[in-house]
Parts: sequence; structure tokens; C-alpha cells
Amino acid sequence: MKTPKKLLLLPAVVCMTLTFINCKGPTNIPKTTTVPFKADFVGNYTFVGPDTLPDMKCVEPFTAWRAIVDGNGTGTPLGDFTVHFDFCGDSLSHYGNTFAYMVGTSGDTLYISCAGRVIDGRLEDHPAYVTSYWKDPFKIAGGTGKFKGATGEGTTNDYNSSEDPNSHHSWTGTITMVKGDK
Repeated sequence: MKTPKKLLLLPAVVCMTLTFINCKGPTNIPKTTTVPFKADFVGNYTFVGPDTLPDMKCVEPFTAWRAIVDGNGTGTPLGDFTVHFDFCGDSLSHYGNTFAYMVGTSGDTLYISCAGRVIDGRLEDHPAYVTSYWKDPFKIAGGTGKFKGATGEGTTNDYNSSEDPNSHHSWTGTITMVKGDK
């Protein structure tokens, strides 16, 4: 009786050892850190109109117009950055189908997703020169360099102004980054 037990015990020990070696234990789980996200930037409308550009991208329900915005800003953890938005909208000022990213001076890129609605007018706490605003959710959808695998979310606080042709943005939220990725 002892011999069959020993024979069964040997394969069990071998299987457990191989499983432990192949699994690498908990070291294969990426370590992350979650920190506040803040981005303040000014955008320059480089295109606003029907989606007639060679690289047409607007799809239902956002087919009434397309806007492309490029700008500069500063934030945490981005530091100084450039920003690019390419998005589409409907006749009721809803926007979506957004392709957006922010690039820090290191070259690390952060991909952003957002959608919402531009509202004519201003809120009581806005300066008198605000002509339209939007406060919508955004999501962080990865990136390159130190933003590879990043996730997060927050809220936009944006407006257009009668004092200049730019869009003005102040975003807050959180970002979760994978530690050790550069």
C-alpha cells in the first residue's frame, strides 16, 4: 500500500512545483499608483465644419460637424504638454467620436476619451465673457512611455470665450499608472 501512495505523491509534487515555477507567484501582477490628475490648457480650433476632410471620420449620431483642436497646457502628472482633439457633433451640440491625446515634453503620450454636450451661455460662476461651456466626463485610455497601461477618469470644465477664438480647459480627476514603466 505504501508504494502506490508514493507513486501518486511524486506526480503531485512535480505538478505543484511546475505550477509554482511557471506562475512566478504574485510578481507578475503589475504594481500601480493612483494620483490626482489635473490639466489646464488652451485650445486653438484648427478646423470646424462639415466632415469633408480627406480622412472623414464622423459616424452616426455625430455627423453634423467636425472640430479639430490643438493646444498647449500644463498639468499633473503631465508637466508641460501639447494636446490634440479630433471630434464630431450633432445638431444639438452633443459631441463624441473623439480621438484625443496629450503629449508631455518627454514624448510620453496619454490617450483620452470624452463625450458630452456644449451648452450655450454661461453659469453664474463663469466670467461674463464665457459664451458656451461643457462639463463632461473623460476617461484615460492608456498611452505610451510612463502612461503605458494608464487608466483614470475625471471631469472637464471647459468654455469658449468672446475675448478670443480659443477653447479654455481645466480638467480634474485621477490617473492610475503602472509603476516601473517608462
